[in-house]
Order: sequence, then structure tokens, then C-alpha cells
Amino acid sequence: QVQVEESGGGLGQPGGSLRLSCITSGFGFRNQAMHWFRQAPEKECELVASITSVGGHTRYVESVQGRFNISRDNAKRAVYLQMNDLKPEDTATYFCHAFQYPRDTCNFNVGYWGQGIPVTVSS
Repeated sequence: QVQVEESGGGLGQPGGSLRLSCITSGFGFRNQAMHWFRQAPEKECELVASITSVGGHTRYVESVQGRFNISRDNAKRAVYLQMNDLKPEDTATYFCHAFQYPRDTCNFNVGYWGQGIPVTVSS
């Protein structure tokens, strides 16, 4: 049974930090590129960051470049998103996604997805 479970969301302060975690089971984690997507109210889903299965190459949407960091721990079957210098526009539901190669479009019909975790950035 495939499980993809996000944690660590909630309320963050502008300029503050949050760390999202995604713990997985039930599929070959080491062979999957891992992603964080987000969807804000009344906005399209967008890729936030991805990390390849080999080499750990990362990619970020321009709006989070230099503020967010994606990492993975294959032994723990986990992927993380360290979010620093939070801005109100980072408010969204964040989704963890696994697929055999890096993707940049939000399609819930392919790969493995978590249920999503809300992040609100507000003072």
C-alpha cells in the first residue's frame, strides 16, 4: 500500500521558517524524483521544488529561489522542504509528489501524491 504523508505545515510568520516533511512507503523511493507542489486559493497548482533520484539535482520555482531548500533522505524514504524568509504569498496547500522522473506540471492522476498540508503565512 502506497503512503505519502506530509507534515510540518501550519502557521508561519512573515520572515520566519517552516520545515515540511514527507514520509513515504509502498514504492521504490530511491528510484523516484521527488517534488513539492503547492496550490493557493483560486490559483493554479505550481511546482515549488524538485529533486532527482540520482545526483540529487534540485530545481526551484523562481519565487522561492534562495529561500527554500529541498532535500531527501533515501534511508528514511523522506523528502523535506525547508522554507525560510516566508512571505504571505507562500500561503498554499503543499503537496508531496513522487514520479519516476522530474515533472513540472500538477497532474494528480500520475505518480504518487500526498493529501496536502496547509501552510499559512500571516502576522
